[in-house]
Amino acid sequence: MPSATIPPYQQVPETKENLEWAELVTLDLSQFEKTGGKQKLAAQLEHAVHHVGFFYVKNFDVSQEEVDRQFALGREFYDLPREEKLKYHNGDAVAKGDYNGYRPDGQREIVAGTKDNVQVYNIPKFDGFHKRTQPAILQEHIDEIEKFSRDIHEKVVLKLLRIFAVVLELEDEEQLIKDHAYDDRSEDHLRYMHYKARTPEENEKAGALYAPGHTDLGTITLLFRQPVAALQILNSENQWKWVQPQDATITVNIGDALSALTGGYFKSSIHRVHAPPKDQAHIDRLGVLYFARPNNHVILDPISNSPVLNRLDLKANDFTALGNRLTVEEWVKVRQMQQQRRVKPVEVTRDGKYTYAPKDLEIIPGLKAKIYN
Repeated sequence: MPSATIPPYQQVPETKENLEWAELVTLDLSQFEKTGGKQKLAAQLEHAVHHVGFFYVKNFDVSQEEVDRQFALGREFYDLPREEKLKYHNGDAVAKGDYNGYRPDGQREIVAGTKDNVQVYNIPKFDGFHKRTQPAILQEHIDEIEKFSRDIHEKVVLKLLRIFAVVLELEDEEQLIKDHAYDDRSEDHLRYMHYKARTPEENEKAGALYAPGHTDLGTITLLFRQPVAALQILNSENQWKWVQPQDATITVNIGDALSALTGGYFKSSIHRVHAPPKDQAHIDRLGVLYFARPNNHVILDPISNSPVLNRLDLKANDFTALGNRLTVEEWVKVRQMQQQRRVKPVEVTRDGKYTYAPKDLEIIPGLKAKIYN
């Protein structure tokens, strides 16, 4: 039973600002088991995965109470004294591509006088390969956290992978699932993420951004409803649009690994984190996310037996173009090492254009991370 020692989590009110919201499709997973349900959902999703890379899901069989409990646990962790949280931070491990545990804010000077404002706590999936000491407040509820992690994988990730298989016209609907087995080694993780509110002066220096435009490195990222508006996507018209919080939904975005496996047919969504609108600018932003990735042994070559990809002659990706055949384990390590590389303050314009030194963006020779301005 949930512990009575943790107060329930109360979501803050949504913004009343008139923002330009993105138009995103919503998948109703209650239709999944119905006759022809997967096919109907695949047809509904086909445009989104190819052109947008973002969509919502609803009716995913995990209660709002369970989701709010994860927000409450994240809040309790971030309320700990900084010195206590730092016990779970290993800077050397982070620099080598191990992204689990705690990453404090203030590690990077974004521009002169303004440091990053994001704290991250990653809990790796419970596959037996990532045993870690957890803070007492989380360890006391570790069974609940594991159940949530497994439920999200089974009830959301696996269903979406089956729908993706239908989109790709794969003969075996389990093909993608076999490469995303929960109990096989991979770098999936649950994340509690905390953005500290900035002053107007700090936001101006940072181009009004908490994080510039980027893509995620895995298969899909699941973002549980976050009422503090900040997430924006770059749409097919090259316009930044706000992602609106929808009740009882998960926002899903496609990542680089799935894009690589489909030869770019599935779009790795371009998104950024903007400073919240004026009526929410003073509020710290707490997020709960789940990052799904293929199993470590999977080679990131385009899928060869998809009739869709073969008709479009999508047989290459950024890795194969360089003559590389990276495993997911190799990709995750080099990408995370690049992400955590300490860089000098960057050039930032008031309208949020970030300019990095080319060496700071290098992932492997010939392949650089992209910053979308």
